[in-house]
Amino acid sequence: MATSTSSRDSFTSRTAFIIACIGSAVGMSAIWLFPYRVAEMGGAAFLIPYLIFVVLLGLTGVIGEMAFGRAMGTGPMGAFSKALEKRGVNHAGPLGKVIGAVPTLGSLGIAIGYSVVLGWFLKYLLAAGTGSLLQVPDMGAYFGTLASDFGSVGYHVAALAITFAVMLLGISRGIERLNKIMMPLFFVLFVIMLVRVAMLPGALEGYKYLFVPDWSALANPQTWVFALGQAFFGLSLAGSGTLVYGSYLKKDVDVVSSAKNVVVFSTLAAVLSAMIVVPAVFAFGLDTQSGPPLMFIALPQVFQEMPAGGIFCFVFFLAVACAAITSLVNLFETPIEALQEQLHLPRWGAVAIVAAVAFGVGVFIESGDAVSAWMDAVSIYAIPLGALLAAIMFFWVCPKHFAKEQAQLGRDKKIGAWFEPMTKYLFVGITAVVIVLGIFYGGIG
Repeated sequence: MATSTSSRDSFTSRTAFIIACIGSAVGMSAIWLFPYRVAEMGGAAFLIPYLIFVVLLGLTGVIGEMAFGRAMGTGPMGAFSKALEKRGVNHAGPLGKVIGAVPTLGSLGIAIGYSVVLGWFLKYLLAAGTGSLLQVPDMGAYFGTLASDFGSVGYHVAALAITFAVMLLGISRGIERLNKIMMPLFFVLFVIMLVRVAMLPGALEGYKYLFVPDWSALANPQTWVFALGQAFFGLSLAGSGTLVYGSYLKKDVDVVSSAKNVVVFSTLAAVLSAMIVVPAVFAFGLDTQSGPPLMFIALPQVFQEMPAGGIFCFVFFLAVACAAITSLVNLFETPIEALQEQLHLPRWGAVAIVAAVAFGVGVFIESGDAVSAWMDAVSIYAIPLGALLAAIMFFWVCPKHFAKEQAQLGRDKKIGAWFEPMTKYLFVGITAVVIVLGIFYGGIG
């Protein structure tokens, strides 16, 4: 028998919940991948399909995962079991737990890869703080040494230690307080960077590249495919983290309004990132389409040439580390919650087990190629499949109108007739398409 929801830790307010969800969404996809995608896919033209998909997914999937978690008062394994029970399925409990293991393990898998990358960020942050990063003669070789087999063990351990130290404190004392500090700090630091980059000679060409659309890109199907992937993964749709955060949510919170805030601020973070990275790279004549290595190779070279570059290099990697930690905490919370609820472990025991697994697996994928292959495999298969399973459970398996009723809780204004067809058909269909396209393209987010 699962722990009762009344004994569960919870967010202390709607604002705290929204900030935590923004922290989960403002992760490495927004900061690392978004600038590259915009630069590669027609500048402002890419933003059009991206914004369309962000709104569609935010008003269906994000609302759904929040409301599903709150309705069931537990994470995916418990929530799936309860959904099947409502349908009267035989052996609903064990079956739901088996199916719910997919998003739970998917969240753990992507978190293991993210923790390696957070270790890289911490290395760069420390090197920027000491000034040694700006003295590196060959940034490509520097990153290559770090992103090699067992090349970042110490920083990897530090990343896990910081993350799990916060998680030991629980939801209100740990995760909530972390996000209340780090999310505002992230946006403040990024605005500082935005102002500095705008002052660079040549930055104007970068802004033109970003905001003067290449309309021909809209005729390229890949623009729409990768815009969909960016929106889907950028909103942390996985049937796991957002669902678990929703399970810690009080009944009087408006999840529709909360989802809108998450959409707005996660999009703002992605656009801010592009407005910093692309103009900065333009200003110093570097390749805007060098891919994710922009973060670890091209940008440090920019800071090396920028006046007062040491200060702004530190500010940038501090902001990125803030976003990475808040995202990582969300990802690890899913397996920790599952161990607490399903095996009745104390929080410290669940945290210890997940920490041991994370390091035991992660230490063997510290090379750039290994962690990239690992995260591709998890993001192509487990993450969208988890989102699809959660959507089917909530919108199809649960009784008719149940999802809409749960989304309506805490909201004065009635949700329109659009909600059920858009969630049952459009969102579920889009999520299935994300799986197919991810396999076909070898990853789209």
